[in-house]
Amino acid sequence: MTWSATLLTLFPEMLPGPLAHSLAGRALERGLWSLEVRDIRGFGEGRHRQVDDTPFGGGAGMVMRPDVLDRAIGATDPADARPLLYLSPRGAPLTQARVRALAAGPGVTLVCGRYEGVDQRVLDARGIEEVSIGDYVLSGGELPALVLLDACIRLLPGVMGAADSGTDESFSAGLLEYPHYTRPAEWQGRAVPEVLLSGHHGAIAAWRRDQAEQITRARRPDLWRAHAGSQTAAKTHGGAASADMDTAAAAP
Repeated sequence: MTWSATLLTLFPEMLPGPLAHSLAGRALERGLWSLEVRDIRGFGEGRHRQVDDTPFGGGAGMVMRPDVLDRAIGATDPADARPLLYLSPRGAPLTQARVRALAAGPGVTLVCGRYEGVDQRVLDARGIEEVSIGDYVLSGGELPALVLLDACIRLLPGVMGAADSGTDESFSAGLLEYPHYTRPAEWQGRAVPEVLLSGHHGAIAAWRRDQAEQITRARRPDLWRAHAGSQTAAKTHGGAASADMDTAAAAP
């Protein structure tokens, strides 16, 4: 079954945007994934297709109406099992683990907000999951939606040229990625690390692992703490398993 994405937006002309190019674009042409862009304004109120209104309690800006957005979401088949996500700076941070889980499923339905956001009642009524791509505020959810889709699409079978292209990337093992080098071997007085020219695969793998750990420790202490904790837990469980095996082997 083709992985499919539905985007609900007030600006359908923004899509597919960059997703029509490079890996994602070629995959779209080959039918490895599909895209539906649904114009929320088509479900607006009255002759002018109103989609927003002033916030109760006062305040600047406008809020997207719950009835309008609910009708736009309701146009989806009730049997649709795809996760329903709302791109929001207050959502749970998007991680590579979440991306892998979404890419392994049937696809996603993404709600792109505008103005000051959407009425909380439709989020609650529909059980919509809020997702954030970072601690900053954008003009709308379309750019975050593109980011989420690009991250998922590149993991779909057949999209990337090499099957192992994604295995050594940042976050794949809980670490940031090691540095990369290519020709020329010396450039502006800067040489490629000798180990990479050695042809010794074990030494290269060890160097890359060490570099990934150093970079992660320096740049992302939060990731490093999580990685170190997982390594400690693995060693603890491994030691306990070995002890159990030794005990079993010594038993009469």
